[in-house]
Order: sequence, then structure tokens, then C-alpha cells
Amino acid sequence: MTTAAAGGADEALPADRQPSGEARVPAPRKAPPAGSPGRAPRSVTGTRKVVAALFLLPALVLLGALVVYPIVYSVYRSFFDQAGTGFAGIDNYKTLFTDDTIRTAVKNNAIWVVFAPTISTALGLIFAVLTERIRWGTAFKLVVFMPMAISMLAAGIIFRLVYDAAPERGVANAVWVGVHDTFAESSGFPKAHPLPVAPLKAAGGGAFVTKTTVHAGQPVRLPLVGVLPAKMPGDAKPAKSPAAAGDGGITGTAWLDFTKGGGGKPNVVDAEELGLKGLKVEAVRNGEVVASAEAGADGTFTLPASADGAELRLPASNFREPYNGVNWLGPTLVTPGIIGSYVWMWAGFAMVLIAAGLAGLPRELLEAARVDGANEWQVFRRITVPMLAPVLAVVLVTLMINVLKIFDLVFIIAPGSTQDDANVLAFQLYRSSFGTDADLGVGSAIAVLLLLLVIPVMLFNIRRIRKEGRR
Repeated sequence: MTTAAAGGADEALPADRQPSGEARVPAPRKAPPAGSPGRAPRSVTGTRKVVAALFLLPALVLLGALVVYPIVYSVYRSFFDQAGTGFAGIDNYKTLFTDDTIRTAVKNNAIWVVFAPTISTALGLIFAVLTERIRWGTAFKLVVFMPMAISMLAAGIIFRLVYDAAPERGVANAVWVGVHDTFAESSGFPKAHPLPVAPLKAAGGGAFVTKTTVHAGQPVRLPLVGVLPAKMPGDAKPAKSPAAAGDGGITGTAWLDFTKGGGGKPNVVDAEELGLKGLKVEAVRNGEVVASAEAGADGTFTLPASADGAELRLPASNFREPYNGVNWLGPTLVTPGIIGSYVWMWAGFAMVLIAAGLAGLPRELLEAARVDGANEWQVFRRITVPMLAPVLAVVLVTLMINVLKIFDLVFIIAPGSTQDDANVLAFQLYRSSFGTDADLGVGSAIAVLLLLLVIPVMLFNIRRIRKEGRR
């Protein structure tokens, strides 16, 4: 300690008063601070500011040319008329809130911002949590994420086919019709009707009745036309002429009075004509149904003796149009339908980000909650979701910005008859700027409105990122 103290004292002496003896090495000088005179200023990373500016200059030029200039010019152009020569003031902005088509676009954009990101994020959260513990979770995540590899154009074409109104082409209506027909009886022979010379006449409401009453011992013939041979029941057999019942009942035959290739006689059962299997026949007396029967594979049917003296009626349920599903692309459902296609694409994106956040959660907290008696729902609601809040905010904000710019799906999926009903601001921007009656003043005003809608979301995102960075 004495030596060290002496050494420290010697070092404090001037050079000409240093004691003789061993030569001493002068202490190295400390470099002057970064902001002191005589030293070029450097950035945080130590790079000279001039060099950094030279490297950033190309990017700044491109940013100004591709972002700043279009924004400034759009704001400037929004104050001029359609031709761009006359100053219009705020008339273009007034149009945004008075034109019915643009107001519909604003309303639909609000629906998109509320529902599309929320549903996508919720599904992503559910998929990420449920697939965490299953063996084939990776494969499931791959399948769910796969639509992200498809362009918006391709997804629009796919869902235009999915929402096709014809059940034989559109998957959505095929499933819907299948479920409906499982619980509701479908029509057997839509559009079937008798010929004018047939012993049947219209009874109103789509039903047909015999022109005269029927009696025991007198077989009844009920010929119909208007059924395509391809639509006939697959197990239908050649029709048989009715034979008289021996117990006082009423017998008859209902058949398709049409011979493929021509020939045959009306109201006569020909050899190649098929029976109308499943056709319902009712005996009606004084407006009340006294008996009923159903035609067999060969078209024959038998009614009890109580049907004697009654009229035979073919109820309208035999001939009503088949259920063809829902008009998914109609005025009412076109926007929810397009939102469904968006969720199909972006739920996988949300799932992957949330799954990454879920993998970083401290497992000891989850296990401690389970040990304390919390069930899985309580763990999910009170621990998992609050701890995933930053990730959920990232996903939600990203999707909100994305849906404000949605264009491709609306342009491809919505048919021309309902494009006004499915309209959104980005699509209206395209129509106003490049449509038949293009008005660049209104189009520029819509672009400025979209910018104003995006800015608050972007500021929220920036503020959240800075807050996360200070932690």
C-alpha cells in the first residue's frame, strides 16, 4: 500500500522533479470526447454523418419520389375539378359525404375494419392455443397458413367459384343445400304439369286435381309431362297400366307421358314410359283429405274404399322448385362473404405470429396457475391472453391497416350487379380515378381520406413500438 501511494505521489509531480532511478512510461492520454473541438462528429454507430447521409441519399430520393411526392400531389389535386384546370375548393370532399355510392364504401370500410381483423386474430389465437399440445399441430398450422402463399387475385377467383349460386358448381351452396335437404323434404318433380288433354286440371297454388270424381272399379290414369328424363328417380321402372281393385278401392297409375325419341300416344301408358315414383296422391272430398297414397316405382298406387266419389289431387309439394341454397353474392351477403374469404387467407398469418409469442411465455406461470386450481379456461383468459396482449396488438393493427387498403377481393368476387353493395374506399378510388366517368379530383379526395384513416392506426403502432422499446 505504501509503494502504491508513493507511486501515485510520483506520478503527480512535474516531469523535471521526478526522482531518478528507473525510467517511467508516461501515462497514455485519453481521447477527447466525441463533441470536443478537433474531432469530426460521429453518429451513434460511430459512422461519420456525411458518409451516412451519402448512403441514405438514394433511399431518401426513392422515398420522396414514390411516397412523399404522390401524397403531396394527391392533396393538391383534390382541390381541383374533374379537368384539373378549375379550383374546386372543398367540393370534392363534400362529395365524399353526399354521394350514396361513396357513403356505402365508407360504411363497408367500417364493417371491414371492425370484423375482419377481429375475426382473423381471434381464429389465429384459437388455432395457436389448440394446436400447441397436439402431435400433428405443425401439419395443421401448415395447412392453415398455406392460403397466405396464394395471391389475392387467385383467392378471389377461388371464392367466386365457392360462392357460385348453382349447387352443382358452388361448394358453399352444395353444402348448404345438402344440410337443408337433410332436415326438409325436397320436391320430387319440379315443373311437372299435365297436358291440356289429360284428365287433370290446375287447382291453384301449384296443385292439380282430376276433372271428375273417381269411383271403385274404374282405374285412374294421371299422366304428367315436363320432367327431364335425367331428373327421373334412378330406380323408376316402366309404368304399368292400372288394374281394377277387387276390394272396392281406387287404383291408378301416375307416369311420365313422354316417349324418348318420339312416338307414343297421350294419356296411354306406353312401354318405354316410366312411372313417377314417390308422387303423392290425395283423395279430397268437400275440401278435406280422406285418403292418400304414394306411387310406386312403376307409378301404380292404391287408395282405400273411402276414396270412392272423391277427387284425386296431386299436392303442390310434388312440384315446388327445389331449394337452391343462398345467394351468397347478393346485396345482403356479398360483404360478409368477401370478409370470409379474407379471413380464410389471413387467419394463418395471425396464427403464426401468435404461436411465436405463445412459445415465449414462461411456462412456470401457467403451471403454477394450474397447481393453484385454475382450469384451462381461467388460465387462458387470465394469464395467456394478457401476456399475449403485445402480440395480439401487433396482429390486430397490422390487419387493420391491411383491410383499409382492400381492393382485389372486392374487385374479383363481387359480381357487377352487387359491386355497389360491396364497395369499399380503395375500390371506389379505382372506379373514380380510372372508371368510365373518371374524376381525378374525387379520386384524389378519396386517397387523402384513406391516408387520414391510416395515420391514426400508424401512430398508435409507432407509439406502441416505442413503448415496448423502453421496457
